[in-house]
Amino acid sequence: MSALSGILRKENSGLRTRLLVHGAGIILMAAVFWVFISAVEVLRIESRESDKEIQKYLNLNKIDFGDPLDRTLFREALDIFYNGQTQRNDSVLTAIDNLRQRQFSDPDYKTGEKQSGLTWNMVKRLSGMFLQFIAVYGIVLIIIYLLAQRIAVYRFIKMKQHRESYLTQALDLINNARANQLGLISWSVVRKSVFLFMKALVKGMLLMLLFSPAYVIAYAVKTTIDTSSILFMILLGIISNGVLIHTANKFFTFLVAESRKGYVQTAVVKNLHASYEWNAPEGIPLRTLLNIKHGFRSHVFQPIFFNARFQFIPALKEHASFLVTGLIIIEMALNIQGHFCYELLQQILYKQYDIAAVIIFCIFLTVKATEIAIDIWEHKEKRKYGY
Repeated sequence: MSALSGILRKENSGLRTRLLVHGAGIILMAAVFWVFISAVEVLRIESRESDKEIQKYLNLNKIDFGDPLDRTLFREALDIFYNGQTQRNDSVLTAIDNLRQRQFSDPDYKTGEKQSGLTWNMVKRLSGMFLQFIAVYGIVLIIIYLLAQRIAVYRFIKMKQHRESYLTQALDLINNARANQLGLISWSVVRKSVFLFMKALVKGMLLMLLFSPAYVIAYAVKTTIDTSSILFMILLGIISNGVLIHTANKFFTFLVAESRKGYVQTAVVKNLHASYEWNAPEGIPLRTLLNIKHGFRSHVFQPIFFNARFQFIPALKEHASFLVTGLIIIEMALNIQGHFCYELLQQILYKQYDIAAVIIFCIFLTVKATEIAIDIWEHKEKRKYGY
């Protein structure tokens, strides 16, 4: 009993250490972003003062800085008043051009709120978009986790059934028919072969879809589907960028590794069911794919599944980071206003770097919160199953 309590205390201490590391990382990054935002604000104040000095030249009557002749006359006037300060005069003319360009391109100048920066209204606007981003991210992560397990389990059982690919089955069917019927192939063999070839084609197209970049899928259906809807964003996050298939492959690898360990043979000796045929008396019911957590009782696959699942939990950190990156690319590629990551792209374009820093920090917090939740989940699983 004392040994068990010692192990539990050690596990609790390990969890506290990891949480402290996560907390220290968040505090450090918050300090870095705070310094950066403060520096941007100082530069913004200096820029405002500089713009006031340049604006007085733009307010001069009868001078059009878009006219080459007026620009030349203005340049000569500067040389007269500031004789010998060529570099200073060139800087003034360059600053005038930059200010005129910002007045045409910067939306803050168009709205009359020059370089407003990180205001309370902007914070409220970002909060709404961030909550939407979190909702999409959470839903996609959960669905991918559940689907990946089922895909991996299905692949593993097919491997145990020694089932070959559809193309191999079709070729074997044709070769066997030709060997048995002296080169003649019956219509039923042709029909079965064509059906297998069609299944192989559909499978190949599905895999191509799962590995396709999000923007390719989005622009392929942009004229027929409302790509600004949340449901489309969730669907795109699930099926694009290879996230789902990569996660399923990871879980499948854990299943294969666990199936080769010695305790599997011990479980067979203890009369646990070991057949992997679908719906066989000692096999696996097909409906268990809908409830894989509790669907393999009295079967050797149950300990294989739970051990693989336990190893898969910490691996979700990697897939979560990959998913966040994919969602960022999706929201930027679709060019839809009102989305969190598209706002990041816009703020970088308009050189509002303090707002962009806040958005990046929120994305960092999303990743960190996921890692903390996974660490707590892993700790609870250790206590539950005594790993």
